[in-house]
Amino acid sequence: QGEGGYVVAPDQFLQRLRALASTHGILLVADEVQSGMGRSGKMFAMEFSRVEPDMMAMAKGIASGLPLGVAVARSGLMAWPPGSHASTFGGNPVSCAAALATLKLLKDRLIANAADVGGYLMDGLNALMAKHPLIGDVRGRGLMVGVELVRNRQTKERAVEERDAAVNGAFARGLLLLGAGKNAIRFSPPLVITRAQADIAVRIFDDTLTEIERRGR
Repeated sequence: QGEGGYVVAPDQFLQRLRALASTHGILLVADEVQSGMGRSGKMFAMEFSRVEPDMMAMAKGIASGLPLGVAVARSGLMAWPPGSHASTFGGNPVSCAAALATLKLLKDRLIANAADVGGYLMDGLNALMAKHPLIGDVRGRGLMVGVELVRNRQTKERAVEERDAAVNGAFARGLLLLGAGKNAIRFSPPLVITRAQADIAVRIFDDTLTEIERRGR
């Protein structure tokens, strides 16, 4: 769940959702716009739960920045006569060419890099929890990493102002982060990021939180 701060659905939840949908003849649609195309450390995040949806939405990373959205589905759902569905700018050849090139790069090395550096980044951020009481949770898959900031780990009181200060403070130091929800921060780096660059990100985040906590005393 991206906009809430990369909240990862438990595998069992998705598996039971699949079973419930199948039992009642309901189509299960997976939104992989943010999590798809290797960002999670697999081509699609649904692979972690071994759940196969009936339909799937993809965009964003599929064409490396060029405008392209894709809907895929089981063959039985897509057996439409030609011309049944169209859009004015659909099938842009330049975007489609970019998507094919992107798929090759993903399969060759970038999915593996997302899994490796993503885990490394999460380890670095988890290590900061012992130093910074503001960090209430670190979660994610691959290079979708969310950090939740709290004023109290027991009560889970949201650190809303501190979250905004962290995003702005990191930006001033050269690190671009994304706010999510009320008190979460998203680390969503390019899939080409290296471990050395992840170290820099963790160090900047460390320095930023240190300053915020010092001011709050």
